[in-house]
Amino acid sequence: MKCRFTLVLLLLCVLLMTSCQQSIDNRQSTGTTVVCFGDSLTAGYGSSPGHDYPTLLSKKISYPVIHAGVPGNTTRDALQRLKTDVLAHDPKLVIITLGGNDFFQGMHKEETLANMTAIIERIKAQGAMVVWVEVKVGVLGDPYIHDFKLLADQEHILLIADILNGIIDRPQYKSDQIHPNDEGYQVMADRIYQQIKGYL
Repeated sequence: MKCRFTLVLLLLCVLLMTSCQQSIDNRQSTGTTVVCFGDSLTAGYGSSPGHDYPTLLSKKISYPVIHAGVPGNTTRDALQRLKTDVLAHDPKLVIITLGGNDFFQGMHKEETLANMTAIIERIKAQGAMVVWVEVKVGVLGDPYIHDFKLLADQEHILLIADILNGIIDRPQYKSDQIHPNDEGYQVMADRIYQQIKGYL
């Protein structure tokens, strides 16, 4: 009886793992690069040369890593450069850090969500898998978090939650109030790698 229960439990675990894997669109992408697409967190603002997270990540994986981070970019800016900076590079997987500047610049959340939806769907239409790196914004609460999680679920993309957790509140990992330093970007790169390595 105990063996039968254990077997059923194992089968349920396998089924759950399989369904989670199937919920990510384009996880078997045949693209040839990994594109890091976003704002100052992708650009590595606050780091010394070679210590931005895309460069650190490139040392851990066998695919060429395309660095497409522009400080200050909103989702509106990113959408305008999506074709040349992302789609033109035959991406297998696209890692996105966007949304924070929309909040700080006072853009309407509806536009942010519309822009992100367009970005995600155009990347998926290219055949690439999308990874969205979540960055919490706001001091007293984050008005984006709930909608971002819903969008990630609806679009069947991989969401890496709260990437700056344990970084933003520790001075030894920061270059200023918002951006990591070399050590902080190393933590980011390690966390992202752990989440994407099974898809590469």
